[in-house]
Amino acid sequence: MRGAITGAPTGKVWFKLKFLFIESFFGGSHRDFALGLTNSSRHEIELVTLPAQYWRWRMRGAAMLFLKMAGNLSQYDGIIATDMMNLSDFMAMAGPDLPPVLVYFHENQLCYPANPEGANPGGGMEQYGFINMTTALSADQVVFNSRFQMEGFLSGVDRLISTMPDLNPSWVGKTIRSKSEVIYPGCRFPAIASEIRKQDGLAPLIVWNHRWEYDKQPDRFFRALEKIKERGIPFRLALLGEGVSRVPKAFLAARETFREEIEVFGYAPSREEYYDWLRKGDIVVSTAIQENFGISVVEAVRMGCIPLLPDRLAYPEVMPEEHHGRILYRDQKDLVDKLADLLLHCGRYAGVAGTLSQAMECYSWDRAVEQYDRKLDRLVADGRTAMGQKFLKED
Repeated sequence: MRGAITGAPTGKVWFKLKFLFIESFFGGSHRDFALGLTNSSRHEIELVTLPAQYWRWRMRGAAMLFLKMAGNLSQYDGIIATDMMNLSDFMAMAGPDLPPVLVYFHENQLCYPANPEGANPGGGMEQYGFINMTTALSADQVVFNSRFQMEGFLSGVDRLISTMPDLNPSWVGKTIRSKSEVIYPGCRFPAIASEIRKQDGLAPLIVWNHRWEYDKQPDRFFRALEKIKERGIPFRLALLGEGVSRVPKAFLAARETFREEIEVFGYAPSREEYYDWLRKGDIVVSTAIQENFGISVVEAVRMGCIPLLPDRLAYPEVMPEEHHGRILYRDQKDLVDKLADLLLHCGRYAGVAGTLSQAMECYSWDRAVEQYDRKLDRLVADGRTAMGQKFLKED
């Protein structure tokens, strides 16, 4: 355990601990979370990473790579890992002197929707669900980024175990739940977030700032925009999002269909330019079928965009309940109708946009990090726990 530090103004004494953070998929939200926690925590966190590619091989083989990359594990008070690796393999190979381990779930393969256009869609994925399950079971502490994901994962564990032909370990889900907690991820907001610049006199700017992948359902988004265009309602369009090696067909078609509306097409080259487009934006839309928190939506709302989101996934949990009637839609028709109303009466929603922007501040790293630091304190204080020991004693 490292040296003590005193936190003003209460004078409370905290210990500065040393952690190893192993991230096997260092890209997107995984990268943002790892850097945010490392840079914000009062603890010393050493980050060791692998490139964000070949996720299936990361889940299978990252444990072997990290054993060599991490060096002497006894120098750390604790270890942080994420869902994109086989933690049970890592712990077994590391030996009995391993410090306590916390695993953070960005997503999980028990709930992730299969790619309908992929090879063997939905087939052979049980192995990755098992890896996630044994990872959670092996960890000393488990953190999920939303209650939506935690409950979905635990239900998935029960479903997976029920498919076993015999000797079902029905205690697994209860054991994982006993050491699980929900802590929302921190978000990086610029210091001048309050300086929101909208462009008066122009048609409202609709922002898409999600990954250009199937689980975000861009086809559904563009179908809604086609209906809006058929009604003769003017709008502008910012198609942002994480870069891809090959532009999906839906976006290629949209570039032609909405060539007069598109203001920007593709990945913003810098965070500053990305935030600048969000400041200019009026509305942010999601049509996702997979979203365990929604950092991109939270960022856009913080910058002053009015969200229009499906009434499911993590969105009802993340957005203030008193605004659900305005910003959550039930189905495709409701999406089109509410989007049309926003575009036609955007000025009426200025107060809502400001209120929601302020509400998103609770997800900033400045506020979120204290929950993580307290969790890391408890991880070290509780130490290593034998897998399933608490449950077996109670049983």
